Amino acid sequence: MISNFKNNPELPTGNLKPATPNKPLFVTGIGTGVGKTHVSAHFVEKMQTDYWKPIQSGDLDQSDTMKVRSMVKNLISKFHPEAYRLTQPFSPHKAAELDGIVIDPKKIILPQTQNQLIIEGAGGLMVPLNNDFLMIDLIQQLQAEVVLVVMHYLGSINHTLLSVEMLKSKDLPINRIIFNGIKEAYSENVIRSLHPNLVYEYLDWMES
Repeated sequence: MISNFKNNPELPTGNLKPATPNKPLFVTGIGTGVGKTHVSAHFVEKMQTDYWKPIQSGDLDQSDTMKVRSMVKNLISKFHPEAYRLTQPFSPHKAAELDGIVIDPKKIILPQTQNQLIIEGAGGLMVPLNNDFLMIDLIQQLQAEVVLVVMHYLGSINHTLLSVEMLKSKDLPINRIIFNGIKEAYSENVIRSLHPNLVYEYLDWMES
């Protein structure tokens, strides 16, 4: 369960429009457990977008799609089925092997919709889907703009800057960085100073 985040005045406005019209927005993070699902739910509700989680690893009876659906109250958003539903809560390449399959990126196809689409990834950019295809490769394949979710912890500056540099090296457009959770001025200031041209917003959520 998630606390009510819709009335917090410090939340993003919901104006999460792609720089290129009709491009999907891919919500990824600097690691696992940084709040990608909460950020996705916030923008699905605010913008009344569709939602898609291409790969779900484990927790099939409490999937991220189910969590987002429970937090969204509008009647417009559609929730598209996963391309892969893996039974084990591991990295997709390991979970797939334990299920006796290999993830084929060619089978991960954007769902048909006329609505803006928010895609939620699994883990961070360098998570392997198979032995030669990473999450960042999927973002490139889907031609999406990136929303990078950051949560502060020891090492998060390094993880954030590495993620930004990797996205830039692949010429993948960064729509914005979302600082999620408790603010940390020392971390945020150095990230902003090194990348002053990026868009930054805050989302403050609490689990209950």
